[in-house]
Amino acid sequence: MSFSRREFMQVLAVASASGMALSHQDLLAATPGAGERLYDLPKFGNVSFMHFTDCHAQLLPIHFREPSVNLGVGDAVGRPPHIVGEQLLKFYGIKPNTAQAHAFSYLNFEQAAKTYGKVGGFAHLATLVKQIQTSRPHALLLDGGDTWQGSATSLWTRAQDMVDACKLLGVQIMTPHWEFTYGADRVKEIVEKDFKGQIDFLAQNVTTSDFGDQVFAPYVMKEQNGVKIAVIGQAFPYTPIANPRHFVPDWSFGIQDENMQKQVDEVRAKGAQVVVVLSHNGMDVDIKMASRVRGIDAILGGHTHDGMPAPVIVKNGGGQTLVTNAGSNGKFLAVLDFDVRGGRVQDFRYKLMPVFANLIKADPAMQALIDQHRAPYKAKLEEKLAVSEGALYRRGNFNGSWDQLILDALMDVRGADMAFSPGVRWGTSLLPGDTITYEAMMDQMAVTYPATTLNEFTGAQIKEIMEDVCDNIFNPDPYFQQGGDMVRVGGMTYSCSPKAPMGQRIHNMRLKGQPIEADKKYKVAGWASVQEGVQGTPIWDVVSTYLREQKVVKQVKVNAPQIVGMQGNPGMAA
Repeated sequence: MSFSRREFMQVLAVASASGMALSHQDLLAATPGAGERLYDLPKFGNVSFMHFTDCHAQLLPIHFREPSVNLGVGDAVGRPPHIVGEQLLKFYGIKPNTAQAHAFSYLNFEQAAKTYGKVGGFAHLATLVKQIQTSRPHALLLDGGDTWQGSATSLWTRAQDMVDACKLLGVQIMTPHWEFTYGADRVKEIVEKDFKGQIDFLAQNVTTSDFGDQVFAPYVMKEQNGVKIAVIGQAFPYTPIANPRHFVPDWSFGIQDENMQKQVDEVRAKGAQVVVVLSHNGMDVDIKMASRVRGIDAILGGHTHDGMPAPVIVKNGGGQTLVTNAGSNGKFLAVLDFDVRGGRVQDFRYKLMPVFANLIKADPAMQALIDQHRAPYKAKLEEKLAVSEGALYRRGNFNGSWDQLILDALMDVRGADMAFSPGVRWGTSLLPGDTITYEAMMDQMAVTYPATTLNEFTGAQIKEIMEDVCDNIFNPDPYFQQGGDMVRVGGMTYSCSPKAPMGQRIHNMRLKGQPIEADKKYKVAGWASVQEGVQGTPIWDVVSTYLREQKVVKQVKVNAPQIVGMQGNPGMAA
């Protein structure tokens, strides 16, 4: 597959050539014809895939701020997805102060969000999927996982709202991650009952701990326009580390390159002319896997929530592999077209389309299903807890303002010296002046292990915890990056040197201006422990209590660490 400058511009999501150069008025007023210009996708090739990932149970349109810090280390420096803001726009040739600049970057987030409106929503996504299918009736719809978790209704229905929505959307193939936090029994129940005959749930890297048997199908073979294709599933490889092991005690995970190569060879031997991996590895891991495993045409990736306008093309022993990542929160729909002739891929087109709710009519059937699932909880979801004076967001390597609010609540309600909050990437954004409803709060903490804790740790233990998490993010080998972003820290200031060796990245830790003492004990609040049997007040009770008392949340002061040795890194806003 060649990749000329002309083709590069074609695969840029929402490129101006496809009608993305819309005026503000187009999006504000949903001008007739604006949506057609944005979502016009000329036919190409004879094999097609639609892909979304990491929607985190967001059925309604939302705001979502892209990261201002997404640091790359080692070989990843200056390589997508570790480019943010103005550097990202320059890299992809995206014009500033446009709809696509808002879709792919954090720049001018508050004003741009007001201008362009909310993104995502399954009713709007359903309409877009149907529109794509009119020109590509053969296209497969792939769900990259982290679909059943992330909202109050998904938690309270034990994912049934999302299962029903995905079936109505027409999802045909899925691979998992946060789905496992409902426990093995619930996952198997959905796969064996709800999904049977409609959605293939794939995971080549999930096996039984005793005999190494496949728990789920590793791949599925399909045919489009007479072309045999195979889709291989890759679940998040570090599920038992990043999430509670006791939810899936009898299953083993891991990256499993050798088994992936075996699956690729097997489907090729069965006649597959196109091989796609539906992955929840994270983009850096997918890039490394693509360099090691031969015979994969494309990896449609997730986990790291990177909205990438174009694929990264990775050379390997068998040729090359396209590596993509389709963002999060239902904000994007990717379309990958292949031209397959002579038994192999000859060319491709890729487009990552932002789902602007102002431009796409809601699908009536999907909207009715969403309303049905929300109805029993409507009053609770709409409960007004407080008003935020500033924007609240989460995404980035370090603390966001939503994280800081949670940390402030933990320290206040639990009487702690400092607090830790998980470095998860999911969670919607609010604009200045927005009401913090119970639903908006739950978007940040809807997990099946919500207990808060209050422990005493020595300064040495705190540093050890921080160093361990930091290595999960900034280890130069992607295969050792085993979690989300950096643990969020409240109360304690510190410096971080991402390029330093393991155990030497965290320094200058201080509490109220005084150095943290190695032997001194400190009260540390936290939540979402992965240990079994942890008891404590659920995080939503702690934060809702705090918000009701505050009534108005002043401009949150984010406790960002001092980043050392990363000057000029394009993954950090200047």
